[in-house]
Amino acid sequence: MRSIGELARDSGLGISALRFYDRAGVLVPAWVDPVSGYRWYEPGQLEEARLLACLRRAGMPLADIRLVLAGWSGADTELVRKLLKAHLRRLEQGLSDARSGFSALRVLLDHRENTMTSFRIATVRLSVAAPELAAALDTVRFAASTDPELPMLGGILFDVEGESLHAVATDRYRMAVARAGVAGHDGGRVQVVVPTPLADAMRALSDGEGPVRLSVDGDRVALEAGDRQAAGRCLDHDFPDYRRLLPRTGGRRAVVEVAAFRRALETGPVRSGESGAHDLSVLRVVDDGAVTLCADDDEDPDRVAVNREFLLAALAAGAREQLVLEFGAPTAPIAVRRPDDAGAFSLLMPVRLED
Repeated sequence: MRSIGELARDSGLGISALRFYDRAGVLVPAWVDPVSGYRWYEPGQLEEARLLACLRRAGMPLADIRLVLAGWSGADTELVRKLLKAHLRRLEQGLSDARSGFSALRVLLDHRENTMTSFRIATVRLSVAAPELAAALDTVRFAASTDPELPMLGGILFDVEGESLHAVATDRYRMAVARAGVAGHDGGRVQVVVPTPLADAMRALSDGEGPVRLSVDGDRVALEAGDRQAAGRCLDHDFPDYRRLLPRTGGRRAVVEVAAFRRALETGPVRSGESGAHDLSVLRVVDDGAVTLCADDDEDPDRVAVNREFLLAALAAGAREQLVLEFGAPTAPIAVRRPDDAGAFSLLMPVRLED
């Protein structure tokens, strides 16, 4: 017999994914310890687990995976082949539809780029308090993308308007926004995307108490602190209009004690998302305004699932003993705010739970 940990290691499926597939009746352990609840698997189930991992990577729905595994264990190779061919046809049709959709989007993007006016201007020079800039970069850094296919998100947006500099980062699944006050800027709105390594170097320079000087000259951005400087080229990409994604007011709000909430997340129940690749925490706000973690059998319609790793990172970036969590509809982002700073917050996209 293999323990659940051994099966996870040898099959490529996570422990939380194996628990989910047990509950879903897709891959049921051969024996469950009645005292500890620990799952054990027969040696032959390793092959089924590897097959399951392969099919999930290929995006096959769970309903079809059940049939494939049934045919596999029953040596019904004809059924397995039919199901694989049907799924391949769906993937090919989906790819064809996606290509058509992207072709239409490219036309719209070309038209938009030809009519857009860039926010970037020739020269900008301003000063910002080093502690404020450091705090803003610390708040948003965790949300910057590392996906090479999305180079426009591989940096931090510096959005300067009036006496404010907003730092923004997003990887599509989460977004973080923070504000720092600036002086010496009396022009219009200026936006530049600072590559993440350069933003990190700027953060390292912002370790003092006095002001630092930020300048933008064409496609070059620089930060000076005394006789030290971090400079480089901006990313030559337009950043998404983050203002359209800002959360609306209203909804349910809950104040959480960060230390206790972190412990609850780290030790509490987890679920698997559609891909089974990430641990999810399922949250809901109870009548007294507290946030609780839903158990596996909790089917509250207002529950919201979120990537646990992302939520823990947002709590750390909040850098407060208390934070405010704002919930809208189950399909709306969760906002993580500081009670004393409305200009700094994170948004986490909800994750769909498997049926």
